[in-house]
Amino acid sequence: LPLSTVNEYAATQLAQRLSTVTGVAQVLVFGSQKYAVRIQANPDQMASRGMGIDELRQAIAQANVNQPLGQLDGERQAFSIKDNGQLTTAAAYRPLIVAWRNGAPVRLEEVATPIDGVENSRIAAWNVDKRAIVLAIQRQPGANTIETVESIKRTLPAFQASLPASISMTTLYDRSITISESIEDVQFTLVLAGLLVILVILLFLRNLSATLIPALALPISVVGTFAVMYTLDYSLDNLSLLALTLAVGFVVDDAIVMLENIVRHIEQGETPLQAAIKGSREIGFTIVSMTVSLTAVFIPVMFMSGIVGRLLHEFAVTICASILVSGIVSLTLTPMLCSRYLKHTANEKHGRVFQAFERFFAALLSGYERSLRQAMRHPRWVVFGFVLSVVFSGILFSQIPKGFLPSGDSGQISATTEGAQDISFAAMAEKQRAVAAIIAEDPNIRSFMSSVGPTNSRPTLNSGSFSLMLKPRHERELSADEIIQKLRPKLAAVPGIRVYMQNPPAIRIGGQVTAAQYQYTLQSTDLEELYRWTATLLDRVRQLPGFVDATSNLKNDGPVVVLDIDRDKIATLGLTFGQVEDALQSAFSARQISTIYGTTSQYQVILEVAPEYQLDPSKLSRLYVRASSGKLIPLDTVTRHTQRTQAMTINHQGQLPSATISFNLLPGVSLGDAVDRIKTLEQEMRLPA
Repeated sequence: LPLSTVNEYAATQLAQRLSTVTGVAQVLVFGSQKYAVRIQANPDQMASRGMGIDELRQAIAQANVNQPLGQLDGERQAFSIKDNGQLTTAAAYRPLIVAWRNGAPVRLEEVATPIDGVENSRIAAWNVDKRAIVLAIQRQPGANTIETVESIKRTLPAFQASLPASISMTTLYDRSITISESIEDVQFTLVLAGLLVILVILLFLRNLSATLIPALALPISVVGTFAVMYTLDYSLDNLSLLALTLAVGFVVDDAIVMLENIVRHIEQGETPLQAAIKGSREIGFTIVSMTVSLTAVFIPVMFMSGIVGRLLHEFAVTICASILVSGIVSLTLTPMLCSRYLKHTANEKHGRVFQAFERFFAALLSGYERSLRQAMRHPRWVVFGFVLSVVFSGILFSQIPKGFLPSGDSGQISATTEGAQDISFAAMAEKQRAVAAIIAEDPNIRSFMSSVGPTNSRPTLNSGSFSLMLKPRHERELSADEIIQKLRPKLAAVPGIRVYMQNPPAIRIGGQVTAAQYQYTLQSTDLEELYRWTATLLDRVRQLPGFVDATSNLKNDGPVVVLDIDRDKIATLGLTFGQVEDALQSAFSARQISTIYGTTSQYQVILEVAPEYQLDPSKLSRLYVRASSGKLIPLDTVTRHTQRTQAMTINHQGQLPSATISFNLLPGVSLGDAVDRIKTLEQEMRLPA
């Protein structure tokens, strides 16, 4: 069988094997070209031999059969009956007799060209410039991404060893790499934050043993938080590690307050044990109030609703747990350590560095005391300053740019391509390769895949997609957003195709699969009104400052050939409406007319007219239909055709017809500004209800 069959079989087997890996939810296959025998009929040759296309269809279907034939059961031995009814390759169909004319056989190769092809010749995928099949693996909800990827990597070498040399496998994109780098970065930040906190404590206390006591509260609080997270079945991810990073500054506060009060009593002459008991008794309520007040700040976050609540719930629980654990540590471990390791050092002599810091802190304390006295003498000015700060906070809040999620750099760029609505597959593939050639020249891009043709997410022929994998951040000078800005004018110069690029967010939430990142949807039960206002609004959106790549999923200019079949005439000529439609379906819809049953899969036998008879509507006149009188009737005898445009797809959202406008924003333009401009545009245009 042809190479496409080997590739399709290998991809199918790999998808089945990967679907059994722990943590894998499903494996999506793109660009798979399943083998099929395509019978390309020649209407002129068929007409010269007095054949209609339906006769050809029936002859092929009857020649390729696979039926149970029973068995012979003798006195001593039983035999199964099997014949050679299956024709499995295009070569086997060529000598097939499909009709008899003047006592001579008409073979299939005289009126048609059987070829080894594929089921759908209008889809294709490439890895850079080589045809490829792409497998996209999605993990199960709750599964650990890194563990799932490691399991997949252990599966691939054995599978690669079983493949023929003509097939190679490569990892196109590994999401676990950016996740691991992100986790490592947060872990580094967590350790660095802890070291800085300890350094600040040492700087102010200038005593190693006194520094170690509150410093011990940090790792113990983190470990205690891990216990809470394990109990709640949380994982170490960016949000939980972010909570721990922020908690580093909180968890030592209670211990420092406890330590300072105990040191105060030791400096007054009490023993460390007495100072620890008395100091902890005095400051215990303060520690509890500090812990509760800090926890109360994050409790509302814990109960937030909507998308933000879903995102930040684990963050809030983690940080509350760390604060509560630190409070317990400060009330128990810290006083115990103080009673054992702190000593009275009233007569201890210190060096010049200590004295310099002491003078600096004394001056700082003196300055604070003077400013506090001035504030107490002028309470009206203090209140006025407070009110002024609140007012300015409100003004700044209203003026500051607002967004939902910051633009990141995950090492990936996605792009959607769109050709003219009447473009052919061959032309679309050519435009796609022209875009790929420009992308391949960019030094910041490591690899990329592209595909064209209809899929579940893009049902029309004039659409395609790119998935660009960037080099690691330390190997390239530009960020993902800067690469998009660099490529946009180059790709805009390719005639006949539009490229819409976007930097996918770290967390993709809701919405549809659209060409650009942000979406605005209109709905109406009146299709004409919906189409008219969508086009009008799209023109205005393209004029808004800061908006780029504005487009819509409205495709209502697709060319269509409308056949007007004369019912009276077909009845007079002995035809039926069904015969005419059957002939059209057999000629132009890649109709499956038979099935080849292989050892591992089933393959289609597809009937169609030769490619040169599919070029334009004038070729419809070359098709003939057999009338009940036995005569062949040209299709144009009973039909007239006109050309017009119509919607290629009708989109729905919430069970109502819809049209979605999507757009990207230039760097520096916030989503909040975009929303305000859209709302202003709504008011100006006065969209109907």
